[in-house]
Amino acid sequence: MSHSTHRSVVVIGAGASGLTAASILTQAGHDVVVLEARDRIGGRLLSAPAAEGSLDLGATWFWDDERHVRALLADAGLGSFVQHTTGDAVYQDAGGVQRLAGNPIDARSHRFATGAAALTDTLAASLPSGTLRLNTPVTAIRAGETEGSGLTVHTPDSVIEAEHVVLAVPPALALARIDFDGQLPADLVRVAEQTPVWMGAVVKVVAEYADAFWRRDGLAGAAFSRSGPLQEIHDMSGPDGWPAALFGFAHASTARGAGPDFPTAVTGQLTQLFGPQAARPLALHVQDWSAEQWTSPAQVAQLTDYSFFSHRLYQRPALDGRLHWASTETARGYAGHIEGALQGGERAAHAILHALPDPNPEPAAANSTAV
Repeated sequence: MSHSTHRSVVVIGAGASGLTAASILTQAGHDVVVLEARDRIGGRLLSAPAAEGSLDLGATWFWDDERHVRALLADAGLGSFVQHTTGDAVYQDAGGVQRLAGNPIDARSHRFATGAAALTDTLAASLPSGTLRLNTPVTAIRAGETEGSGLTVHTPDSVIEAEHVVLAVPPALALARIDFDGQLPADLVRVAEQTPVWMGAVVKVVAEYADAFWRRDGLAGAAFSRSGPLQEIHDMSGPDGWPAALFGFAHASTARGAGPDFPTAVTGQLTQLFGPQAARPLALHVQDWSAEQWTSPAQVAQLTDYSFFSHRLYQRPALDGRLHWASTETARGYAGHIEGALQGGERAAHAILHALPDPNPEPAAANSTAV
């Protein structure tokens, strides 16, 4: 039987954007609950344990000008290091493998010393006890029948009345999984349904090795392939080369077409590119983001028009100003980056802070009259 509660704000999704919004709002004193459909936090920030350290199966990099990421790292005391780019790259097509002088594939970027998921772990740790609810998918959102009556959020076992709701999940996923009862404007529905899901149609593969042997051969670990199955490959080794790993991206359709032979095809390709030692990874991590029901809708492979990222309709709240978009796809800047997710969560939180009364107002100073 469903039970009903009331919260000032409901945040849907415990990834980087949702946890950012929740952290800002709870620090301001607002009553917030974060509903996460998965049994874990982090969303597309997912780090797998390795023999030494961790390996990122989702977001991997950040860049020099991404100030929100840098600020979060500094506040949390988390370390970072520069992506390894030194050495030659490799190009592969149907004609074979060619070594390129230098590395035209990798740009200067930065990595997280303890894995990208440390960011969302830090944000979650800042929330009051009881704020997070895992294994709680949202099934419906309804606007009140009268103006100013707020929104109602439905889960399989509860109904939550809220003043504001933050949608911190990809727009296309929200439209596919949540019943809005036809209350969203038609132009917003059209945009949301066509907005691609960052990483939603890719398979990320991380091959973990005993050491970064390719570096001894003067290779950067970077490759570009027109014959696949991985289309681009990069060094994912940790600081000083430990843990040692290579990672690459494949289209989800390619991986599914290969079926159970996909891991063998990957190690075969890595062997062609980097030599016989690549045939023996300690572990091969395969993360198919298209198969994640709480990341990607069924039609994710058909969502390819990235001009919908940062769309103007995401920059203002819907449903009487109470439904706020926050995922990285909606960010005005750095859409598709961790930076975009942090910006999206901050934007939604600040809009709500502007709309809601201060829960902890300063007491009015007593009037005094000199006699």
